[in-house]
Amino acid sequence: MKEYLRLDKILAHMGIGTRTEIRKMMKKGLVSVNGEIIKDPAHKINPEESSIMVAGEPVIYKQFIYLMLNKPGGYLSATTDEYEKTVLDLLTPEHQIFAPFPVGRLDKDTEGLLLLTNDGKLGHHLTSPRRHVPKTYYALIKGTVDTEDQSAFAEGVVLDDGYHTLPAQLTILNAGVRSEIELTIYEGKYHQVKRMFEVRGKEVIYLKRIKMGPLALDESLAPGEYRELTPEELARLKEDIPQ
Repeated sequence: MKEYLRLDKILAHMGIGTRTEIRKMMKKGLVSVNGEIIKDPAHKINPEESSIMVAGEPVIYKQFIYLMLNKPGGYLSATTDEYEKTVLDLLTPEHQIFAPFPVGRLDKDTEGLLLLTNDGKLGHHLTSPRRHVPKTYYALIKGTVDTEDQSAFAEGVVLDDGYHTLPAQLTILNAGVRSEIELTIYEGKYHQVKRMFEVRGKEVIYLKRIKMGPLALDESLAPGEYRELTPEELARLKEDIPQ
């Protein structure tokens, strides 16, 4: 079904300016739709099928944004916080205007893949406990990780609060006094990876998420950098969402 929206609302959504600023631009004849100057802020159009120009520059309408962030340590996975920096502080104003939120959470000191979007349907789909979306982490572990740990994780371990985790896949990349591993889990309990290793008498000293569902971290992104998802990445994330 085609959706028709007020022109001033569309332009405000795209970060062109406040409603008041947009009305002034329209009054000056700076806004056109399909080549026709529009001065009525309440004029409704289908933004998906209309060519919008402001002061001679095209405005490409987007309802939703989907950003892949390589989260650095020291930032909260939240939209606002009175005292701490959040991942939204890493975004430019042109993306902040969409009011995205982090899909799921990474601990303050955890790095890696974090999806930011304003698409609530997709966010719920990826974080619903019933979905068991796989999440893969790379970690450095204080202590030698061995096949006994692999077997324990494959059966699920009982955390300090009595919760029995779902089976997880532990891959040992390098075993020693400081071990390198990859771990895939299917839920997102508080500090889960750290607590799973604590049960085994080992300590996580570095943690980075490298994959969530079909979405893999773009390793060309430095910590703190982000980019929009490609159409192919977005299609894979959405492929089993009920329409």
